[in-house]
Amino acid sequence: MSRQIEATIAEAAAKNLSVSATLEWLADMELEARNGRAIERRFKCSRLQAQPSIDAFHFHHHKSRVQAKNRILRLLDLTFLRQGTNLVLIGNPGVGKTFLARIFGWKACQANQRVLFTTAMDMLNHLLASQVDHSLVRKLKTYTEPVLLIVDELGYLSLDQQTSNLFYQVISTRHSQKRSTIITTNTPFSDWGNILFNTTIATAIADRLVENSEIFLLGGDSLRKAGKNSSPPEE
Repeated sequence: MSRQIEATIAEAAAKNLSVSATLEWLADMELEARNGRAIERRFKCSRLQAQPSIDAFHFHHHKSRVQAKNRILRLLDLTFLRQGTNLVLIGNPGVGKTFLARIFGWKACQANQRVLFTTAMDMLNHLLASQVDHSLVRKLKTYTEPVLLIVDELGYLSLDQQTSNLFYQVISTRHSQKRSTIITTNTPFSDWGNILFNTTIATAIADRLVENSEIFLLGGDSLRKAGKNSSPPEE
């Protein structure tokens, strides 16, 4: 308001606006500026690293995308966040799982929601390190408190018992608090026992994710290999 007040008063006088209308105009400017700064902070803290639009998502690339189009577009209203719904994106490398997850993440940032993007291994390595300095409880909140947590690349490396248990703690806490989690993985649920130490832990995690979830199976060849990268590229 302070930066715009002189120009606004001059324009208001030219338009013969009342004092109350001028003050309302200035207040609207202030609110818009504050909202813009809040969105910038949300994006910076989210670690998304990109602001992709659904317009850059190649729905025509594979029939699995065409079949899921209406579901994907419906989720962009972010009702799933209010309902605590999880999204699980399953498919081979390069079919657009990460890109789609970032689309939802950026949309949530624009709605001024707290978002965090992380790879599965990066999250678990940070949690492992926090056990050394006895800060695990505090570090867990980094991953359990965001309205939307995006965990990328689950299944690229197998987890031992300790890291599987840590992953379970994150998912279980978010499940109990009804907070949405997006998982991208190249591994179908039937094989999660091979990447999450054993079938008991895998079943416990999968049950909590699937109980209230939207599951997408993305097929087709790698977009990177096909040379159909967008800007930013689909991953």
